Amino acid sequence: MLSATDTIRDLGGIVRGKRLQTLGFSRQALAALVTRGEIERLRDGVFAIGPMSEQTRSAIAHGGALTCVSVLRMRGIWVLPTEDGPHVWLGPDQHALRHPHCVCVAHYYRGAPPLGAAPVEIALLHLRRCSGDEAFFAAYESAWRLGILSSAARSRIRAALPRTARWLVELARPDADSGLESLLRLRLHLLGLRLDCQVMVDGVGRVDFVIAGRVILEADGDENHASSTQRHRDRVRDATASRLGYETLRFDYAQIIHDWPAVRASVLGALSRMPASR
Repeated sequence: MLSATDTIRDLGGIVRGKRLQTLGFSRQALAALVTRGEIERLRDGVFAIGPMSEQTRSAIAHGGALTCVSVLRMRGIWVLPTEDGPHVWLGPDQHALRHPHCVCVAHYYRGAPPLGAAPVEIALLHLRRCSGDEAFFAAYESAWRLGILSSAARSRIRAALPRTARWLVELARPDADSGLESLLRLRLHLLGLRLDCQVMVDGVGRVDFVIAGRVILEADGDENHASSTQRHRDRVRDATASRLGYETLRFDYAQIIHDWPAVRASVLGALSRMPASR
């Protein structure tokens, strides 16, 4: 017979006590293992072994599963910034459990939360309900680009969305270089602007967007454009583009996230200054 520690490890590292009891481990035996520090009791009736993120531990202690922005960020998916605690999926009839230092954000959504963390496709659907279409769209494109979403998963996500929101996955593409680019493309699409993504411009190189064939728009993440060398290269590219008849607009993270009205006004202003044809 396997030991309780081996059994918990083989079952994924997190197991309900009732499951362990069906496999022959008594409550007393499990309690003794907890006392000796060989396994961990995350909450009444749930045991674990091995490393675990603090957010996942908090979600289980809260009575549910980690989800939404917390799961996506843990998987390396780009998400809009949030400053709150772990997002926890609780069933509609569940009650949150008190635990020390709780800063959890509860989501009472249908379905039975798993032990641990929700799958990425569920976390994306929860993110849309929690933070809206823009946050969902950017995270969806990021997950697709990272190879996390299979064709079947994308189909399931589309089917689970309200009909009025399915256009978001139809607009999405797998080659967005950053969440900033995803946000810009979505917002410009809503303005009715024609734009091409990741365009090669002779003499300039690859640019993030070309709007209406006339305005180059670059989304500069801080990590990619902070050095003086990169800033110099950007200026050389912009000057070359101007010589070719383009106007280049360059926006950073803070502008796109926190000052969209100013960005929108700049784009519309640049388009209004361009001649009707080039």
